[in-house]
Amino acid sequence: MFYFFGVPGGAWVALSAAGFITYYFSKCVKVPVTAVKADSKFGRFLESHLSILQEKYWPTPWCLEARLQTILGSLFRSQLPVIDYERELVDLPDGGVVALDWHRSAFRATRGRGDAHPIVLLVPGLTGSSQSDYIRSLILVSERIGASCVVLNQRGRGGVQLKTPRTYCAANSDDLGYVIDRLHSAHPRARIVLTGISLGGMIVGNYLQQQSAAAVDKVLAAMIISVPWNVFVGTASLETPVINLMLNKHLAECLVDSVKLHEKVINTAGVPWDFQEVVKSRTIREFDASFVVKQFGFRDVEDYYSAATLTDKLHRIKVPLLGLNAADDPFIPCSGVPLEAVQKTSHVAIVLTSHGGHIGFMEGMLPFGQNYIDRIFAEYCRAALANPELIQQ
Repeated sequence: MFYFFGVPGGAWVALSAAGFITYYFSKCVKVPVTAVKADSKFGRFLESHLSILQEKYWPTPWCLEARLQTILGSLFRSQLPVIDYERELVDLPDGGVVALDWHRSAFRATRGRGDAHPIVLLVPGLTGSSQSDYIRSLILVSERIGASCVVLNQRGRGGVQLKTPRTYCAANSDDLGYVIDRLHSAHPRARIVLTGISLGGMIVGNYLQQQSAAAVDKVLAAMIISVPWNVFVGTASLETPVINLMLNKHLAECLVDSVKLHEKVINTAGVPWDFQEVVKSRTIREFDASFVVKQFGFRDVEDYYSAATLTDKLHRIKVPLLGLNAADDPFIPCSGVPLEAVQKTSHVAIVLTSHGGHIGFMEGMLPFGQNYIDRIFAEYCRAALANPELIQQ
C-alpha cells in the first residue's frame, strides 16, 4: 500500500474527495447575485417572473476553471446542428452592407405589417456570426418560445463582403440602430427582444444608452451576456500572463485574419491607418490602436475604451436590460462588473454567477443539453413577451 507522510494512499484520496466536495458545495453552488434597484418596477418584475434567479447555479464540477468553462462550453455547443437561414442583405446609408439571417423564414415570408409575432434580434460577439455556437444555441431556444429569430452579421462577418473600409466597434451602434429602425418600420406591431453577446452586448448596451428613451417604442426588452462593462478592466485582465494573454493573442490573430481577408477594400488609398501596422497587431489593444481608433475617429485607444465602457452610462438606459456575467470571466473580472452602479438605475439589472467563464455557463455533471445561458434567456424572453405592460414603464 502506498503511504504519504505516514497516511495510506486511499485515505489521501478520500480526504481529497471530501475536500473538493466541501469546496464545491460551499464556494461554487450558489444562488446567483442579482443586482437591481430594489424598489424599481423592473426589479419587481424579475422577482415575480424569473424563478431561475432564486435557484442555485450548479457549475459542472469537473470543469470549474474559468478558461476551461469558456473553451469546453464552446466545444459542447459546437455539436449543435448548423442552422438553415434565409439571408437578407441590408444596404447601409454610407454604402456598407450587413446581413440579417432569419431563422424559421416561413414566419417572415408570410408576415405583413400588421403581424404582431415577436422578434428576437441577436448580435454576435467580436468575431462571431450567425453560425457561432452560442448563437445557434439561442436560436433553438427562441424557436421553442415561439419567436421569429434574426441574427445581425456585422460588416465583413458571416460571409458578408465588405463594401467600404469601415467595419464595426463596441462604441458605435449606428448599424444596429439602422437595422432596428428597419425592423420596426416593416413590423410596427411586433415586439422586439434585443440580445447581444460579449462585444455584441456592448454594441447593444451602447445603442440603448445612446438612444435612451427613443429606444422604448422600438425595443421591448434587452439582454446582454458576458459583456465587458468596463473595457479598461477587461483589457487589463486579458493582458495578464499567461493563459489570459494567450486568449488575447488568439483573438487578435482572428481579427488580423479578418482584415487580411478584406485587404482589397481595407488597404486602399486615403485611409487613415497603415495596413502593415494593423496586420502586425499581436494583442487586441494593438489592433484597436492601429485600426479601430483611426477608423472611427477616436483620439487614442483610451478615448475609444472610454466611449465603449457602459459602467458610467447606465442611467441613460430606459429599456429593461438584463445582464448575465460570471464572477470568474477572464474577459471581465468581478471588479469590472458594476453591481453597485446598477442598483442606482431604474432599468438595468445584472445576474452574477460564481462560475461560468466567458460565454461558458456549463452546468450539471453532463453538460450536453441546455446551459444556464439558454435557461435564463428563455425565461426572461417568455416573461417579457407575455407581460409587456409589466416590464416596461
